[in-house]
Amino acid sequence: MATKRSWKLQEFVAHSSNVNCLALGPKSGHVLVTGGEDKKVNMWAVGKPNCIMSFSGQTSAVECVRFNSDEELLAAGSQSGTLKIWDLEAAKIVRTLTGHKSNVKGLDFHPYGDFVASSSSDTKVKLWDIRRKGCIYTYTGHSGPVECIQFSPDGRWLLTGGDDCVIKLWDLAMGKLLHEFKGHNGAISGIEFHPVEFLMASGSKDKTVKFWDLETFNMVSSTAPGASPIRSITFHPEGNNLFCGSTDYLHVFGWEPVRCFDAFPMSWGKVEDMVVSNSQLIGASCHQTNVSIYVVDINKINTSENNVQYMSPTKEEPGFNEVPRAASARRSFRRERPHTTSTKPKPEVKSEPQRQSPTEDDEREDLNSSAEIRDPVKYEEIFQPKHKLGQPPEKPSTPFPAPLEDKAAGPKEAPVPKKEPSTPQESVPVKPPQPEAALPHQHDVQHNQQAADVAPVRGRAETSREKIEGIRKGHGSVCSLLMHRNRNLDVIRAIWTAGDIKTAVESAINMRDQAVVVDLLNILNLRKTLWTLGLCVILLPTLKDLLTSKYENYVMSACSSLKLLLISFTSLINNSIKIQPTGVDFSREERYKKCSKCYSYLIATRGIVEERQHLMGKLGSTFRELQLLLNQLE
Repeated sequence: MATKRSWKLQEFVAHSSNVNCLALGPKSGHVLVTGGEDKKVNMWAVGKPNCIMSFSGQTSAVECVRFNSDEELLAAGSQSGTLKIWDLEAAKIVRTLTGHKSNVKGLDFHPYGDFVASSSSDTKVKLWDIRRKGCIYTYTGHSGPVECIQFSPDGRWLLTGGDDCVIKLWDLAMGKLLHEFKGHNGAISGIEFHPVEFLMASGSKDKTVKFWDLETFNMVSSTAPGASPIRSITFHPEGNNLFCGSTDYLHVFGWEPVRCFDAFPMSWGKVEDMVVSNSQLIGASCHQTNVSIYVVDINKINTSENNVQYMSPTKEEPGFNEVPRAASARRSFRRERPHTTSTKPKPEVKSEPQRQSPTEDDEREDLNSSAEIRDPVKYEEIFQPKHKLGQPPEKPSTPFPAPLEDKAAGPKEAPVPKKEPSTPQESVPVKPPQPEAALPHQHDVQHNQQAADVAPVRGRAETSREKIEGIRKGHGSVCSLLMHRNRNLDVIRAIWTAGDIKTAVESAINMRDQAVVVDLLNILNLRKTLWTLGLCVILLPTLKDLLTSKYENYVMSACSSLKLLLISFTSLINNSIKIQPTGVDFSREERYKKCSKCYSYLIATRGIVEERQHLMGKLGSTFRELQLLLNQLE
């Protein structure tokens, strides 16, 4: 019988509190590591229910985890900015690295050397030497949290992407920026080097995937916006196509020209990582304390040119390369050395001051870090055979067996009524009628029995009617509320389309409906070029109120607007309020007044942010990012 193209392999509880991050083993796809709010890092065998190893020692929630290419080392970054490197075979901690001032958002191991790169909410990117226990170099340039980071296949370049919608390519030997890739209108959620060619793909919260040529630094192509933001991307190991995971779909893309080979729905939700192994795509997602694993049979995905959907990207995007380039004409990571922007001899990389030996604090912290083997049998199976003499070569991982397709629903047979056990009343044998004198209270007993039987039924009916009436009343009020809100949005839309954005924002605030304001903020957050100092002055008091809302999505929308505002206008505000304008420069005086008001509102907001930055989960992380940005105000 036919087997399924995609299926859910397993779902399990991974931590005692919310799962913040996860990563699949890039080599086998059969191991998984998770990090949670409980400050633990747990490792699992994919398809098995039990935890293999549990790592402790972090003093705050774990925000990012990553295997190295051989699945022998594990890195974990926390909300406090601390990195820990673990040796999986020896089941012990190797290094504790400190230097970031905020959440670690991204990690990647160098493909050849003993180096690891990290990115953080403090906008910094750091390159670490695991052997010498020090930071080799700190890269600066991003204006917001850096979410994604990856080494090139030959280990000479480093790619970073952040909430500032910019992707940066760094030359490790020169310690300098090679190029900035601009074109996305939303935060970068995924970056991936092509396994062979000088090509890079990027996914974003603007719901598009873009392909970039790393020789010309031009955009090769771009997909049309999808239905939901991009969450994870990965190239096929042979480089034939790109797998793109969003909240509810999997797409398979080609890039010269851009086209969609295949697309089908997936119920994985917040997919965090995807790898390809044994002709299967394995995806992992998390929700609260649970982790789910999904498998897709690549052999059943359409990767041919038949029935391919071609896309029409926007050619006005910067760096768009209208003429497709043959794949064979592009240079290869395997055959040639990546070029740099300089023809001078390469200098030694300037290292930051580093500690050559562990300090007492580090030694104490390493002693507090432990690796607990919870499944010795599985641990021995995965790690020990590599170093035992006389052991046969390591067996390649086998694909997960695919379940059979669900049978088509046919006519259902009528269920056979189940014979219920008889009640005591039914089991009493029928007696012959007796004289009336022998049954003086028979009529009263029957009347009481009938009343007892009818009373619960009547009570249930009344209760059901009350519930239905309650639902109807609530339904009417909700419909009335939504109709009122729809009328308000129609008014705002009419003003907006007339070109008066400032009046539209003022009208939304005067309606005193936070839902309308949040809808408007979500549009402004996607189009940062619409923000002006005038809008900031109008919106900041409302943003302050939204930060204390009981609805999490209202709070997150307000935080996104504040982050955008601070990234765009902090330097202007600081420079404008230093010196009060004199003379008759009206434009400068107007700017000074607006900047002063913005500064006052932001300082008033700082207290709320400081109080709420200690919250758990994504909210707390977002408020800590805001606190870092607010600290830049002079």
